Amino acid sequence: MDRFASLSAFVRVVEENGFAAAARSLGLSRSQVNKLVIGLEDHLGAQLLNRTTRKVSPTSAGLALYDRARSILDDWAEAESAFHEEQDDPQGDFRINAPMSFGTLHLSSAIADFMARHPKIRVELILNDRQVDPVADGFDMTIRIGEPIETLALIDHRIVVARRVICAAPEFLSAHGTPSTIDDLKSLPALYYGAADATQTWRLVLDGKTHTVKIKSVMSSNNGEVLRDAALRGLGVTELPTFIVGADLQSGRLVSLLPGYEPAPLEICLLYPPNRRLSSRIKLFVEFFHERFAARPYWDLVD
Repeated sequence: MDRFASLSAFVRVVEENGFAAAARSLGLSRSQVNKLVIGLEDHLGAQLLNRTTRKVSPTSAGLALYDRARSILDDWAEAESAFHEEQDDPQGDFRINAPMSFGTLHLSSAIADFMARHPKIRVELILNDRQVDPVADGFDMTIRIGEPIETLALIDHRIVVARRVICAAPEFLSAHGTPSTIDDLKSLPALYYGAADATQTWRLVLDGKTHTVKIKSVMSSNNGEVLRDAALRGLGVTELPTFIVGADLQSGRLVSLLPGYEPAPLEICLLYPPNRRLSSRIKLFVEFFHERFAARPYWDLVD
């Protein structure tokens, strides 16, 4: 019995919910797929599939085997891909997930440059602000901006610190005054990143000591670009990463406030499953991302 072919057939039947669809996907006849699965069941001495005239579904033993078989097939596909990539030009599909604002402001042009350098790599870029699981959601690479994480399930490749600043438009400061202490922030209209019903506080660090200030939010959003636009319109003072407001600070459209005080920085990290570490696509993207962003980023050229 060809165990690899049998595992492949079994996995495809589970994923396609039937023998006919699995056969079409594998380019085999239905009887060939059925024979491979029966051979696997005979070899293991267990029924793997419940079969009716209308439906095929895995048994409890089948479900347990499916998870392991899917992992084995994924590892083999990755190893085979890595081998061929080392022999030829890097090629193949590359699924990347990233936060929305960073993706639209900085990653879109970076991905275009990466693809121009490696034209045989096909990129699927998914942008959203929810925290995804790269393994469960099927991503080769996730770009995460936040607190560092410690997990054996993922390789955490830290690239650069993402600074945040308290800032406002000059017109807003002319109307409301420029805060000179963190206590002054309590009375100013604020634009808050997060939920409206959350405890709306900012934590600012000065000389290693953290100070917490409760703000008076007039607007909240889970998208930094929305808050940036509101700040540019003079609606309030806000706390945002410099990769969102760096160009506005450079042009003077926004002004950084309370020098010396700074929100705790975040980190821009590349996360990927350990079984992807041999992939040439992963290696090339990590090198490219370092080259593009690891030095002091262009959006941070103004304090």
